[in-house]
Amino acid sequence: MDHSAPGPAARALSMVRRHRVFAAAFGVGAVLRLITMLGYGPAMWFNDSYEYVSVALHPRPHPIRPDGYSFWLMLLKPFHSFTLVVLTQHLMGLATACLIYALLRIKFRLPKWGATLAAAPVLFDAYQIQLEQLVMSDTMFMLLVVGVITMVLWKRRLTWQAGAVIGLLLALTWLTRSIGLPILALVVLYLLVKRTGWRPITAVITACAIPVLAYMGWFASAYGKFAMTNSDGLILYMRTAIFADCNKMDIDKYTEVQLLLLCINDPVNQRKDYAQWYLWGQGNGDGTGTGEVLHRWGTNKKFSEITNEAASKFATRAILSQPGDYLQVVVRDFFRSFHWARPRFPDESTYNMYQFKPYYEIDENGQPKRLPKWSSYAGGRTDTDAFSYEQGPPETKIVHPWADIMSGYQKVFYLRGIVIGGILLIGLYGVAVRWRKFGGPVVLPWLGAFGLLLAPAATAEFDYRYVLPAVPLACIAAAITLRRGVTSARRSPKSAGTSGPTTLRVRWSRRSARDKATRS
Repeated sequence: MDHSAPGPAARALSMVRRHRVFAAAFGVGAVLRLITMLGYGPAMWFNDSYEYVSVALHPRPHPIRPDGYSFWLMLLKPFHSFTLVVLTQHLMGLATACLIYALLRIKFRLPKWGATLAAAPVLFDAYQIQLEQLVMSDTMFMLLVVGVITMVLWKRRLTWQAGAVIGLLLALTWLTRSIGLPILALVVLYLLVKRTGWRPITAVITACAIPVLAYMGWFASAYGKFAMTNSDGLILYMRTAIFADCNKMDIDKYTEVQLLLLCINDPVNQRKDYAQWYLWGQGNGDGTGTGEVLHRWGTNKKFSEITNEAASKFATRAILSQPGDYLQVVVRDFFRSFHWARPRFPDESTYNMYQFKPYYEIDENGQPKRLPKWSSYAGGRTDTDAFSYEQGPPETKIVHPWADIMSGYQKVFYLRGIVIGGILLIGLYGVAVRWRKFGGPVVLPWLGAFGLLLAPAATAEFDYRYVLPAVPLACIAAAITLRRGVTSARRSPKSAGTSGPTTLRVRWSRRSARDKATRS
């Protein structure tokens, strides 16, 4: 028995010493997350959070979004702890940073400080940490996407077994957020261009299709439609409602009555400047306001198959009839990602949900606000479902001084939009100089980042939380682009022409191998 072999603790300590720069950054990121949990426990809430919890308690396909994140909440339900939920999400954020570092350091041979720098936005961005504290699917989605990209780029030759794992991760990505479908298409296209072979590509598609088709079958049993949601057409309608002019859309008033019902009576130049109003707004209460267009179908009918299909036809007609107006709103929302500051968009309420506030919001009675009392699509009520999941008060408790620390930290330490734009431009340069190889390994993370920023602008509306999952992919693309300059800068002209200890060892090993071959 070999007693000289180091134990697990010694090996872990040795690894930390070898990667001390990343280990230090990882430690600071972990401390920031601990402070967040102490200051804003058990969790922070967004408007969508309550529906995720309700589905976890009353399992059924949700008409608006896939249930992947709710399945995760369901697995954690026996512990009755939102603190545990956000802890797992903070671990997901830290795991994402580890994947970035490992990919860049081991696969692409970046120096330790360079790979750490690429992971820094995930570790230190205050809005990233705040998103992890929210009961939301975005952190899980980000980890899955980075995991897929890491596995695809890791090996030059992909086996069918690895392809099956990638396919399962893509299925989880798709079940977490609907944008997983374009990511699947991007990965398959990359593998085809790379000439990976039919076995791994078939494994990717098959392993992804089985869980997704099973979910769609479950959805069909509840709604009579083989699909993932009943909301894609309505969300696209929301996107086009800002500019849609029925006078330009050539709608037949005799055969297309459903499209006429979706026309907005208010003049285009008097409409809201954010699209979410046209799906979630309550209108003026008199049946004539712009927010009433979908609500007059009834809250239980709005996300039905009939309404969704009519909204999809209306949105498609609006885009084809007014392509210039559509392109204008898409470009405008896409470039919102690159502002220096964070303008209050789409509205004050949504903007504030991404803030570390060191104070309680007060209701009309001067008391801290409780969770809203909405009826959920899963069959429960938002406040009572959250209480049932936690087995106690689920409202966010603001604790000083931890809340003050993170509130002050958020004012300074976050990735500015213009910096994200610069990172994307570096990656674009990397794709351009590798045009003979169709962008090489840079193209996959770069197109992933670009797509994650463009898709909301094209199909829904800009939201700050949609930017964060794109940042790790943009950093990976930029780091791979810069790796040649970084690694060559470490070599001086003098050392490039001389034989260092490593070179001598390699030459000695080769000479010994030749001598053994000759003797044999």
